[in-house]
Amino acid sequence: MNLNQIQNVYFIGIGGIGMSALARYFKYIGKQVSGYDKTPSMLTSELIESGIDIHFEDNINLIPNDYYVENTLVIFTPAVPKTHSEWNYFIERNYEIKKRAEVLGIITKDTFSFAVAGTHGKTTTSSILGHILYESGADVTAFVGGIVENYNSNLIGNGKTVTVVEADEFDRSFLHLHPNIACVTSMDADHLDIYGTSDAIQASFVEFASKVEDKSKLFITKELPLEGVQCAINEDAVYKAYNVRIEDGSYVFDVQTPSEIMKDLRFGLPGKHNLMNGLMAIAMAKTYGTPTDAIAKAIASFNGIRRRFSYQIKSEKLVYIDDYAHHPTEINAVHQAVRELYPGRKVLAVFQPHLFSRTRDFADGFAESLSQFDEVFLMDIYPARELPMEGITSPWLLEKMTNSNKKIVAKEDLLAEIKASDAPIIVTIGAGDIGEMVPSIKKRLNENI
Repeated sequence: MNLNQIQNVYFIGIGGIGMSALARYFKYIGKQVSGYDKTPSMLTSELIESGIDIHFEDNINLIPNDYYVENTLVIFTPAVPKTHSEWNYFIERNYEIKKRAEVLGIITKDTFSFAVAGTHGKTTTSSILGHILYESGADVTAFVGGIVENYNSNLIGNGKTVTVVEADEFDRSFLHLHPNIACVTSMDADHLDIYGTSDAIQASFVEFASKVEDKSKLFITKELPLEGVQCAINEDAVYKAYNVRIEDGSYVFDVQTPSEIMKDLRFGLPGKHNLMNGLMAIAMAKTYGTPTDAIAKAIASFNGIRRRFSYQIKSEKLVYIDDYAHHPTEINAVHQAVRELYPGRKVLAVFQPHLFSRTRDFADGFAESLSQFDEVFLMDIYPARELPMEGITSPWLLEKMTNSNKKIVAKEDLLAEIKASDAPIIVTIGAGDIGEMVPSIKKRLNENI
């Protein structure tokens, strides 16, 4: 498929974080871009402001009249149901229809491509790497799964020869990519609704890793059963972060590389998991040939990602942090970072479970991770692409939690309940539409300050 022959790009599910990055990209290179999404969001509003036409009704009459078979590429998200009218319209007329991952594969095939894989840490690691490469002057475009604060976008740069992409394991999407340098941050069980077993997801990661033939260009953590260059914090490894301390709310640390010691790097994202993400990005950039001083300067100036331990309020009296965490391992990471930064202070966690299947598969893990917080508000399960499952509910999950200071809170009552809490540290957690509530939560909390 030759993208140069395409004049129009139509997205079914344009409001997704990965889809919207592609939409921005095609808009930037001069294509006519439009699409459908189920519901309006902050992301769709930003796309509309950039000149992209979006509608929220499944209606074939809203497809632009000049989007002909010969000049149009249709990109869809796997979350779109097969009964979708617009989806069937394009299928019946033999349009060129591709998954997001397939299109990324086409874009990356003819570039020097960095791919960041892992069940956790993809977005942060790819964003840090994209930022380092862009700031160092590389001819890069980075497609990331979050809004990077430095750019207020999920697209970094406008380069033609170098790409950074998240290698998404969902639906085995990452097997479409053609990486020159890659990393795997983690291989925890997830997406069991797709894979069925943890062995199946591990096998998929092994297949992805095999795409990087030169194992000196594949970076891994020490516990992963893969062949590659090991990275670690305070442990022997090819790339080792050590002498880690906190100064003025930031990590300061040294990095041992195969050829040198990088001294006194400063990095503002809290939590050991983020330090590991930063180390992975440093290792890949260093292997690519990025100068040490450029890496140090870029990692110090990285401001983080929207909804990844994102400070909404940071004052003496009150701290409000929002995070996209939707797996027990990620919730544990949020808890570790909060306790490290605010030892001895009461922490309220507001959690919206994402997917009935994920809640079912990891219920005990969710219960254990959430029980670590001092107070927990549990919202209803966000269904996303799923129908309800009998017996899989938030009250069922609540019963499994050992923390006695816990309760179910309905969406319409959340603002009042949060405001009534006496916790000085508040964290909202989840991958559903709780993210859309963050501005109103922030506004209500600011009334308390």
